[in-house]
Amino acid sequence: MENKTKNIKDSFHTNTKLLGLIGHPIKHSFSPYIHNITSELLKTDYVYLPFDVTNDNLHNALKGMIALDIRGFNVTIPHKENILQYLNNISEEASIVGAVNTVLNDHGTLIGYNTDIYGITETLIPYKEDLNGTTVTIVGAGGGARAVIYSLLRNFKINKINLINRTKERAETLKEYFTDKMKFDHFETFELIPPDNVKLFNQSKLIINATSVGMTPDYDDSITPLKESFNKEQIVFDMVYNPAKTQLLNIAKRSGAKTLDGLMMLAFQAAKSYELWTGEEMPVNKIYKSLQLYIAN
Repeated sequence: MENKTKNIKDSFHTNTKLLGLIGHPIKHSFSPYIHNITSELLKTDYVYLPFDVTNDNLHNALKGMIALDIRGFNVTIPHKENILQYLNNISEEASIVGAVNTVLNDHGTLIGYNTDIYGITETLIPYKEDLNGTTVTIVGAGGGARAVIYSLLRNFKINKINLINRTKERAETLKEYFTDKMKFDHFETFELIPPDNVKLFNQSKLIINATSVGMTPDYDDSITPLKESFNKEQIVFDMVYNPAKTQLLNIAKRSGAKTLDGLMMLAFQAAKSYELWTGEEMPVNKIYKSLQLYIAN
């Protein structure tokens, strides 16, 4: 016990600066691991701590972040949208998407960003030319889907976007929102009924799961259990990162599709957050490989 206490004390000194995460619940988040490993690799004086904050305590928690001079923090469920009302400034992309996942504390001024967009963009950039003029199908109509749509419309020349959701009305709302905000009207909406979606999936160049379907402990679930949904000309991107190889990706891979897991997106979005807070560049590939080993164990 004495040695453990000594190690903890040794990790803090007068120059230590704090970073953090707010959400509820947060015990399964990989963010503390990512950012503390990064600080260790870069030999910077930042320590990243998780703070379990309920909806009722959000405003007070933000006041505490300022009082404690915490340099920056990530924001996760359920605060990504509700936090906007308490911030002093919001980046353009976060304002359009309507969600914040990263906050910079600039001497008491709280500035909100959405680095999920950066994570999505960097994950898909190697396939930019392949996506030109193609159809993309997005499953989901929440914050993840919003970030995906923004990224696609800002950075890729997509011809059409299919929106699939369990409740078609939510997909329609998303369609109308982005048609107005980003002047893109090549949307079509559908209800998530896997047997009926096979042809739709099969005719899409890129399929993105922006839902929690397939996340641990429900790792046997998939937005479609049908191998016929995929082909070898496709890219299938699952934003779920635990497990890294989801049932969706396993099915798609058996059909010859190129598969992208959510871990790479997680690493890229974390890298952007860390850079905003510290000015330092995260070694993304090292962090990605470290995450793979961390999850495997």
